[in-house]
Amino acid sequence: MEFGASGIRVNSVAPGLIRTEQAVASVGEQFDELSRNTPLGRAGTTAEIAETVLFLASPRSSFMTGSILTADGGRTTA
Repeated sequence: MEFGASGIRVNSVAPGLIRTEQAVASVGEQFDELSRNTPLGRAGTTAEIAETVLFLASPRSSFMTGSILTADGGRTTA
């Protein structure tokens, strides 16, 4: 809160299952099944998370601070 007066905003992104080489390697054969079990029926992409971060860094989110944007294909609501 003390940084708001200086125009500093603090937000974060909470990604869900994202298709990366490391994620696929760590989960193995279950990755596709886990992906299908999200409400959107797929894993996210690194580009989608990057777009979320770009939004937070842009003037379009200038009135946001202290927020956590969940980008998980609806998994936390299911």
